[in-house]
Amino acid sequence: MNILGQLHFSEAAKYLAPSLLHGFGVVVEATIIGFFLATIVGIFIAIGRLFGWKPLKAFLYGLLEIVRGTPLLVQLVYIYYVMPLLINLIAGMFGYKTDVQITPLTAGIAGLAINYGCYMSEVIRAGIVSIDNGQTEAALVLGFGRYETLFRIVMPQALRGIIPSLGNYLVMMIKDTSLLAYVAVNELLLRTQTFASQTFYTIEAYTYLAIAYLILSVPLSHLVKFIEYKLSSASR
Repeated sequence: MNILGQLHFSEAAKYLAPSLLHGFGVVVEATIIGFFLATIVGIFIAIGRLFGWKPLKAFLYGLLEIVRGTPLLVQLVYIYYVMPLLINLIAGMFGYKTDVQITPLTAGIAGLAINYGCYMSEVIRAGIVSIDNGQTEAALVLGFGRYETLFRIVMPQALRGIIPSLGNYLVMMIKDTSLLAYVAVNELLLRTQTFASQTFYTIEAYTYLAIAYLILSVPLSHLVKFIEYKLSSASR
């Protein structure tokens, strides 16, 4: 039996490709915005844990434990389905009638930003701690403020060491955008599932899905390795 003869890759590509191209845009949008927000969240948590008041440190530590102790998929579902209900419930307790709704893409980006921000915060915190404390002391003696020293002296040097790790998180985030399908974001996976269920081209559809993610992630992975190589060469 000729198995390949029963497959319809060319026909599947004809109808699936335009949909996947739209899915590419959603994945890129979610990744870029999510990574940007995750970086901000990571910097805030790292600085808060290093220099914040004790109540803030305790709160951030608890947040890290919750986020790292639950799967990303559960967090996405919680943000999309539960958070609007909680907001409406709390508003009702104070006499306000609200009907808060979170769009699928907004919930997806928020979930990625919070989850990855918590993990990236440890990398950023380690990068800050790795800088010789003598430079901070010298800057303070020269009249720099505490946060001016942090952002003008320490952070630029710390970034050199943490950029490769952040790049790896970016590659991981691209692949994790597939989880957004479970909160109704019409990205690559959801589009492929819809196409496969309508046409029964299951093998063809999911093969093209895998190729689509390879096209996104493999070049970026090599770019991250190239940047890491250049940074390591420059530091020698």
